[in-house]
Amino acid sequence: MDLLARREHSYRELLRKLRQRGAATSAAEVELDRLVEDGLLSDERFCEAYVYSRSQRGYGPARLREELRQRGVAEALVEQTLSEAQWDWQTLAQQVFAKRFPEGEAREAAERAKQLRFMQYRGFSGFQLD
Repeated sequence: MDLLARREHSYRELLRKLRQRGAATSAAEVELDRLVEDGLLSDERFCEAYVYSRSQRGYGPARLREELRQRGVAEALVEQTLSEAQWDWQTLAQQVFAKRFPEGEAREAAERAKQLRFMQYRGFSGFQLD
């Protein structure tokens, strides 16, 4: 409960943390299942909170997809969350680009490649410079 009081966690992430602290896997799974039944642990809620938090920091869907996969969230849930209408990935990509490169799009190929690599690192894999 102490871990959940700080922030949302995915089921698999919380299971891993409990095992690191010495809990038996079977006992931890029983307790986590009880938390899920009580509505205190939800991968859906974790996924939404995680996407919101990381998108506010300027990370795009490709990076978030990978980070959520590493945290054990189901692919279908990740895709559903990332495709919701509340996320305007194109606008966010433009804001991130403008913040990092206030001078605008580079004219030289090497600098342009650097800009595209930055955007890909941030998770905007389909980002096109105008």
